[in-house]
Amino acid sequence: MIGLFEIVTLAAAVTSASPTRHVERQQICNGNAAFCDRRYSNVSLIGTHNAPFVGSFLDPRMNQEKTVTEQLDAGVRFLQAQTHMGNPSVLQLKDDDGTEKKMETRDDADELSMCHTSCELLYAGSLKDYLSTVKTWLDSHPNDVVTMLLTNPDLRPMSEFDSVFKSTGLDSLAYIPPTSPSQLPMNQWPAYRDLISQNKRLIVFMDSMTDETKVPYILSEFTYFFETPYGNKDPKFAQCDLDRPKGQSAEGRMYIVNHTLNTEFFGATIPDNEENFKTNAATGEGSIGAQADLCTKKWSRKPNVVLVDMFDRGDVFTAQKNLNGP
Repeated sequence: MIGLFEIVTLAAAVTSASPTRHVERQQICNGNAAFCDRRYSNVSLIGTHNAPFVGSFLDPRMNQEKTVTEQLDAGVRFLQAQTHMGNPSVLQLKDDDGTEKKMETRDDADELSMCHTSCELLYAGSLKDYLSTVKTWLDSHPNDVVTMLLTNPDLRPMSEFDSVFKSTGLDSLAYIPPTSPSQLPMNQWPAYRDLISQNKRLIVFMDSMTDETKVPYILSEFTYFFETPYGNKDPKFAQCDLDRPKGQSAEGRMYIVNHTLNTEFFGATIPDNEENFKTNAATGEGSIGAQADLCTKKWSRKPNVVLVDMFDRGDVFTAQKNLNGP
């Protein structure tokens, strides 16, 4: 019969003979362990078109139903938005429930704002508030990288944008290519793991007026990307042409597919949100997958970004998963 002393001695011997096992948790990058070792230029992302213009899909001024924070929480990692310099005397603002609208008069000075076509048509807050929202989200998600594409139709100087970025602290997270102001070749973009370890988890692009010699973290969109046509009214999305930059080559550029459907309404072009579930499907005629396949055949590589309206009305993340493979 084995006594207590023998049991304790045997247990100690077994413990000392067993090698110590360290279980390391696998790193997740943008919600996917497979992304960690992929270059930024070798990942396909669903992007939200006009991300801050949030409201009912029945309102033709709106492009998304979910707030920017909700978009990020759902898995969106590419945000596109219009900026305008404006201080309209009367603004359309959302009530607390996010549906009804009220009129508010403003007397403050002009500022960079998130406006749809014009601040009189739709004002969705200041650029500072928008950037602060993204900064807050990134601070609480240390293993995620977000890309931001801003348009600058009012041709405001980069110094104004730089000032707003710095006021939020978001500039400190922004990636600067080592070749700046020259183009970084696609095969030299860092892997997601490197962006995360260096805490450079924001990539910022702008369509016009960039000056990387002065503001190196706001990158020229059309130096790095080309886009397919926007304002599309064909529900089959039967093309994948290079629309912008005009007269330039696709060589050396990532690319953005504008997969948003529009329709005519009393002479105005508005989002065709009645077709969202078909347009934002993963497969089938007119789907994200169908146009992505067309684009992949045309350009011999998969799209880097597919921009969509009302991302929650459809199956956009299945489409994203299909594009990125297992």
